[in-house]
Amino acid sequence: MYERILESLDTDFVYKLFGALDGNVHLIEKAFSVRLANKEQGITIVGDDEGMVEYAAIAVTQLAAVTKLNDSIDENSINYVISMIKDNKIDELDEAYNDCICLTNKGKPIKARTVGQKKYVKEIQKNNVVLCVGPAGTGKTFLAVALAVTALKQKQINRIVLTRPAVEAGEKLGFLPGDLQSKIDPYLRPLYDALSEMLGGETFRNYVEKGTIEIAPLAYMRGRTLDDAFIILDEAQNTTPEQMKMFLTRLGNNSKAIVTGDVTQIDLPYLKKSGLAEAIKILEGIEGISIFHFSYRDVVRHPLVQKIILAYDKYEKSKPEEKPRTFRRVPNEQK
Repeated sequence: MYERILESLDTDFVYKLFGALDGNVHLIEKAFSVRLANKEQGITIVGDDEGMVEYAAIAVTQLAAVTKLNDSIDENSINYVISMIKDNKIDELDEAYNDCICLTNKGKPIKARTVGQKKYVKEIQKNNVVLCVGPAGTGKTFLAVALAVTALKQKQINRIVLTRPAVEAGEKLGFLPGDLQSKIDPYLRPLYDALSEMLGGETFRNYVEKGTIEIAPLAYMRGRTLDDAFIILDEAQNTTPEQMKMFLTRLGNNSKAIVTGDVTQIDLPYLKKSGLAEAIKILEGIEGISIFHFSYRDVVRHPLVQKIILAYDKYEKSKPEEKPRTFRRVPNEQK
């Protein structure tokens, strides 16, 4: 019989680990064929196999790291840690929680995957306003949402506000079925998906019902002051200069505003200025505001996405510059 005692564990963590009717503990006991007990000297792990006792101890230690990131332990987090240990990926598991931003609903860590993403995360943590420009697939919005969820769970802010301009890319809003909410939902769907992945569908819906998380079109921001909030403006390349100024001046006390967009994918009408492109020029050099640029090297989607971005970039640069269309007035006598 082998025994291992884990001392100096946080009391709050121990309470969460044993949970209701020791449900969390039973998952670890079953996975490694051990028995866990909460004693005065610490958590005691007993089993017939020394290796399994050690694995169970690693699982408990890793779950202690999980509670610091996620403020809770659930079945998904426990099963993820157990599966990584059983697959002999303990080193990866250790590394996963270094610089981890938060955990998904299934217990998987979210962290920066490129040098550019690491710099982006630091810029958000350091500044009150960040304008981030970069191609598709660089994690501009996803990482910002992850940091917003972390700030909410750690009670640094009271609410998350996510917004997008409702600009059509080919199909008019009026042609879509349903009421106004049904019409704008497709524009906000990527934000719904990111939050559902991190919080779980039920928790996400509860936050929305309570007003802790608000997702709305940019037009709904006018006239508001957003205090104690983490505010994200997505697809900002499709804002007008007037909309961008309106959004940035909503910032209240103890709030952050993250603006993300790709200036190569502007869906505004012909010759209409992008508010994001203009804001980058106007706000450069102001203390507390960071202008951050991703490159194709930071794309973390399918490897082909990098090649697609480079091919389009090469094509755009090779095209002759388009001149604005002009119309010659025809004298009345020639009509």
